[in-house]
Amino acid sequence: MASHRRPVRVTVLTAAAAATAAASLGAVPAGADPGPTPAATRATVDRLFEEAEKATEGYNRADEKADALRRTVSQAQDSLARGQERINRMRGALGSVAGAQYRSGGIDPALALLLSSDPDTYLDRASALDRITARQGAALAELRREQRRLGQQRTEARAVLAELERSRAEVARHKRTVEKKLAEARRVLASLTVEQRADYDRASRTGERAGDPAGGPAAELPPLADLGPSRAAAAVMAARSAIGRPYVWGATGPSAFDCSGLMVWSYRQAGISLPRTSSAQRYAGRQVPLSQAQPGDLVTYRGDASHVAIYAGNGQVIHAPYPGARVRYDPVNMMSHVTVTRV
Repeated sequence: MASHRRPVRVTVLTAAAAATAAASLGAVPAGADPGPTPAATRATVDRLFEEAEKATEGYNRADEKADALRRTVSQAQDSLARGQERINRMRGALGSVAGAQYRSGGIDPALALLLSSDPDTYLDRASALDRITARQGAALAELRREQRRLGQQRTEARAVLAELERSRAEVARHKRTVEKKLAEARRVLASLTVEQRADYDRASRTGERAGDPAGGPAAELPPLADLGPSRAAAAVMAARSAIGRPYVWGATGPSAFDCSGLMVWSYRQAGISLPRTSSAQRYAGRQVPLSQAQPGDLVTYRGDASHVAIYAGNGQVIHAPYPGARVRYDPVNMMSHVTVTRV
């Protein structure tokens, strides 16, 4: 009986060892990190591009403010130079009168009258001198007022210069943020296979990531001649002419654009000046329902209006999508929070 039970015990132990080994081998793949899925990678790239675009809008806003401050500083410097020149002329005139008085003065007026060979002429001269002295006093008072005004202008100019420096620092900060986000996005994109990258680009062109797999650039668009002679139509035609040009953040054409820069350039060709940022462009005209969108309307996206396109007709917009992409058509509902503005 003992010899019969021994092989059974060995078999059980062997089976237990095999099970343990199998469990141990099976635990390796269970604990390994298979890496992000293509969908997760696309979501990461989309998020980074969105964050970069928001930072780009911050950069554009700060840069626009810095431009305005630079113009203000230039005007203040011109005004200060003119004010100083005016003060110098007033000082010169007062100095001339004071010098003449010094050369002819230095003697008591009563004694000068006694010594004068022609008292009537002297009295006439004295009267004229009184008038000159009165005018000199008025000129001196005006000089003092000009000096105070110039001092105030200098104080204001210093404040504007300080604000300009703060704005320049803000521009630099936003620039660093944009560059950091874009570098992260490039690293994530570089980790994709050729097939995954092609899938990403295809999804971005068809609006698939926005939940609109239908539509896309193949949709029929109105012929240029049907848009009419309006300035909005001229802006659409300008935007069409920019199709294929690259997205470059901070660019306003004509060879490259960011999203709001494309709108600024397109409408400029139609003789209309738009604000620089997409958030300001949202309020550059009258808002209308999406169902009433017409070619030339501005279409902004997201709650903060950090992306903008121009409506081209038949459910399509033209826009500069993101770095690495080119100006192109996409479905109007490619992103959330759609707002349509008629300029």
